[in-house]
Amino acid sequence: MSLKQRITEDMKAAMRSGDTKQRDTIRLLQAAIKQREVDERIVLDDAAVIAVIEKMLKQRKDSITQYEAAQRLDLANIEKDEVIVLSAYMPQAFNDSEIDVLIADAISESGAKGMQDMGKVMAILKPKLAGRADMAKVSTLIKGKISA
Repeated sequence: MSLKQRITEDMKAAMRSGDTKQRDTIRLLQAAIKQREVDERIVLDDAAVIAVIEKMLKQRKDSITQYEAAQRLDLANIEKDEVIVLSAYMPQAFNDSEIDVLIADAISESGAKGMQDMGKVMAILKPKLAGRADMAKVSTLIKGKISA
């Protein structure tokens, strides 16, 4: 079953069970997926759907930070609930040791010698880590390994 089909089935289940938080979050997700499909005139595959979910998660996390800074905990809690629902559709994240191994492989594969080769390493890692690791954290780890 594709990720889009799973999202649709989860929407039906949420509607049947009366889970309004999950239903509303899935509707937002489906709208974002549909918007991207219409804008780009394509049908999204699982990788593209994961990219949409990643973007939505990043937006929610940024909103949570801003709401908490403004002492709007009611709105922050709504965003946190949405993060929980959206996170369920993300693939299993890599742990730190797995990321280190992939980084070491990418550095040796690209022949990276210094910071000027950072882009080559990221180009190799991005497809492997998409949706499964925080790329900002990966970037920091790569800088530490290349400059060492």
